[in-house]
Amino acid sequence: MNPTIIKESRLNIRCDNYARQMLDKAAAYAHVSISEFVLTHALSSAELVIKEHESITLQPEDFQAFLAALDKPLHPNAALNRAFDRHNLQVKR
Repeated sequence: MNPTIIKESRLNIRCDNYARQMLDKAAAYAHVSISEFVLTHALSSAELVIKEHESITLQPEDFQAFLAALDKPLHPNAALNRAFDRHNLQVKR
């Protein structure tokens, strides 16, 4: 059995009568409360938006170029060396 989840946060939304009627009807068809219906669908939508913003999709040839760039040894340039020096001066270990 799953332990009971304690819901600690409240979310209030305002909507027009049409939106409320639609949500009430959809929740009734789904046999859930309007709160559960709205929360379930809002979370599903939120997960998609987050995935779109936090993931990168590459075409196969771009992915191969990315992997090749990771495998290619590079040496720090002058600007990066200066940044390392500044870091070493500012950060105590």
